[in-house]
Amino acid sequence: MKTQISSLTPLAALLLLSSLAGCAAFSVTGAPRSGSPRSGIASEPAPPTELITMQLIDADKALRARRSNQSLAHLIVRDPPPYAIGPGDILSIVVWDHPELAGQGVAASPTAAEVQSASAPPAGFVVDHEGRVQFPFAGPVTLAGLTEDQARALLTTRLARYIANPLVTLRVQAYRSKRVYIDGEVRVPGLQSINDIPMTLMEALNRAGGMLPNADQSRIVLERGDARYQVGLRGLVARDINPGSILLAPGDVVRVHSRDEGKVFVSGEVVTPKALTMHDGRLTLNEALGESGGISPLSGDARQVYVIRKAVDGTRVYQLDARRAGALAMAEAFELEPRDLIYVAASPLANWYRSVSMLFPGALTQVVTFGRP
Repeated sequence: MKTQISSLTPLAALLLLSSLAGCAAFSVTGAPRSGSPRSGIASEPAPPTELITMQLIDADKALRARRSNQSLAHLIVRDPPPYAIGPGDILSIVVWDHPELAGQGVAASPTAAEVQSASAPPAGFVVDHEGRVQFPFAGPVTLAGLTEDQARALLTTRLARYIANPLVTLRVQAYRSKRVYIDGEVRVPGLQSINDIPMTLMEALNRAGGMLPNADQSRIVLERGDARYQVGLRGLVARDINPGSILLAPGDVVRVHSRDEGKVFVSGEVVTPKALTMHDGRLTLNEALGESGGISPLSGDARQVYVIRKAVDGTRVYQLDARRAGALAMAEAFELEPRDLIYVAASPLANWYRSVSMLFPGALTQVVTFGRP
């Protein structure tokens, strides 16, 4: 084949290669594929492509704002209630002028966290699993769900039947009934006990030693039961919401994700394909293309810039025609999401060149070489 091509004129060789490539392309496209109906295998339909327009961008912004406002509204507590006694708490109860009632408490069995920290629980009156405390003269008293003041008043009323004007001091000596779990990019992950200081989101992060440098402050996930809430600290501040007003509930799990989990991938006909890290949870299509060097001027097709996104209802594909007027403004306004894939398709001429190069390696180079004087 090389000898035959070299014997032709450059123009004739180029026309020959073009005709052969056209025949090869026709035979390939005309042949039934394995996933086509002809072969008997059902092929999955491709997801529809949505053009990126200002109407689409405005609808996406409204959806983001509505989703963030609805999901965090009931998590914000301006005035947290006082701590309520629960099962497992250890109480210190003192009746003044009655030393015979002192030292009646017993040592509670340590929990798993206390065993790991090698700290024995203090002696006191343990609230049992039914929320009751056994106290001399008063008998079993249900204190679960009461504050320290309410529990003190109830115990004083019970003791007043046997002691004249009892003066009772009651406080929680060990908080063991309510806990939250902090995980992810924090210095000290693990269980955090809820005490008389309200366990807000910022309080929990501070008790965990703060966030690591690789933590993504825009992707803090709060899990409460079967519900998941995504909290962004900078986003809350931008909306004039104090992150310290988000009150955690017993059993909540707070996970601080890493920045590496929120990357965006740029591939195809760009100058430098790469994986990009989002800036505080935000990255636009224009920024992603700019950090990748832009669309390749030699092989990229500016009409076919795609964004592939894995959504809950399936895969969604967005297309931007960068040659249209106002395309750069739309690319700057189109916000990406973590794990998005940006793909720039090749131009028809680049596809033709690659097809011919695969069929006849080095043939085009020889044609150009022979055409030189």
